[in-house]
Amino acid sequence: MAGKQPKGKLVRRFGSNIFGNPKYSKLLDKKPNAPGKERGAKQRGKLSVYGEQLKEKQKFRFAYGMSERQFSNLFEKALKMSGVTGDNMLTLMEQRLDNTIYRMGFAVSRAQARQMVSHAYFLLNGKPANIPSMRVKAGDVITTKDKKGFQNLIRHNLSTVQGSKGAWLSVDDENLSATVTSLPAPTDIQPVGNIQYVVEFYSR
Repeated sequence: MAGKQPKGKLVRRFGSNIFGNPKYSKLLDKKPNAPGKERGAKQRGKLSVYGEQLKEKQKFRFAYGMSERQFSNLFEKALKMSGVTGDNMLTLMEQRLDNTIYRMGFAVSRAQARQMVSHAYFLLNGKPANIPSMRVKAGDVITTKDKKGFQNLIRHNLSTVQGSKGAWLSVDDENLSATVTSLPAPTDIQPVGNIQYVVEFYSR
């Protein structure tokens, strides 16, 4: 998991803010080079096709906070669905409950959203939901537990979050709730990397 490597280093290695937290955008502005590059390190040769595919896979895996097994299982599921496998993967990743909370603007990053879900601060259709990988469906309603400190944190996040809210969500900022109006379409998603490379990686 991403926790084994400092997130700042991963962001610099990939050259993009895969975690969504605004602090990593600031870090990239300050240190745009990959770790080691700024010390006059020798340039390594260009990545092989396999290396590029692996890098793109890791971008998605770290960004969504998934284990290797979870991610390969997601690919297998996407492969069995009708339609384009890469698009299916994007939709499945976006449907995760922790990502949905992030897309609602209630958390500054997916990692924070994952923590919130793990602490059972949200209700899904009126029932406590504490599994970050749960998938939301069209028509689902997500509400917030009545904890003042937690609700204040969400209101603070809503005022500071830079990313745009998911177009597939109807968010009620006043009541701190949201309705999933449809499944996330690939056109609604700005992917953190090249999903086609990920499909090719698993299709070798």
